Amino acid sequence: MDRTRPSSVLFVCGLNAVRSPMAEGLARLHFGKVVYVQSAGVRRGELDPFSVKAMEEMGVDISRHKPRTIEEIEDGNFDLIVTLAPEAHHKALDWTRTMASEVEYWPTPDPQLANGSRDQIMEVYRQVRDGLARRIKARLEWKATSGH
Repeated sequence: MDRTRPSSVLFVCGLNAVRSPMAEGLARLHFGKVVYVQSAGVRRGELDPFSVKAMEEMGVDISRHKPRTIEEIEDGNFDLIVTLAPEAHHKALDWTRTMASEVEYWPTPDPQLANGSRDQIMEVYRQVRDGLARRIKARLEWKATSGH
């Protein structure tokens, strides 16, 4: 399927505290000049310090991110809504019933469920971050249309 890059993307997870802020930061890092990017949650949580640290390792500062709900998004017209958790997907489908937005579900593990030492927990956050980075780059990349 040859898809074009959306001009606006909303990432949605459960609390807008870990996965969706990480995805928003990564998308802004790579595509922020050409794609409008936001994130939200089904409910509002507290920004997770491990996610801030994992993003710092990539040179992305999400420390000032303020978690918010999907209802708090002021501009609700997004070309693409990427959901990262089952509850977020159901909410986005309901929210977009009357919109022309495309909704994609990217199953993404919740790193807050990780157990173990601080290093083991950080490794889970890095895996989630890196998985999101790969998907974002693949999905938002320009599709070659000419034979240069």
